[in-house]
Amino acid sequence: MAQHRLSEDALDRLWTRFHELVNMNGNELRSWLLTEASNPEGFTSHPSLNIDEEGRKIIHVLTKRRTDLTDEDVDTMQTVVDEVSLLLQNPRPDDDEWRHALMTLGHDPLKPTSPRPGEDPELSG
Repeated sequence: MAQHRLSEDALDRLWTRFHELVNMNGNELRSWLLTEASNPEGFTSHPSLNIDEEGRKIIHVLTKRRTDLTDEDVDTMQTVVDEVSLLLQNPRPDDDEWRHALMTLGHDPLKPTSPRPGEDPELSG
């Protein structure tokens, strides 16, 4: 098992929280990111290269077992948890940019499994 800066308990909590908030699987996220990258400015003959680095990192973490995490994976998970949690604290369900920002992080706020402000104690600022 890899050594991390976090205690095993903290890593377990982060792993669980990441997978609660990232409610899109790797294929859904990849498809979404490719769709987002296929705008006229971003599309090239190699569309897989147009997935931004953060998106590739999230997909990479989604393919891993907890025991195989690197420090970079842990950093990615913490960043995603922080960013998704922040976006969910100020919900704007009618704002496409808000939803797209969440989906780029692997969280589809329209999925029935999506944590909702007021229902999730960690989102009740």
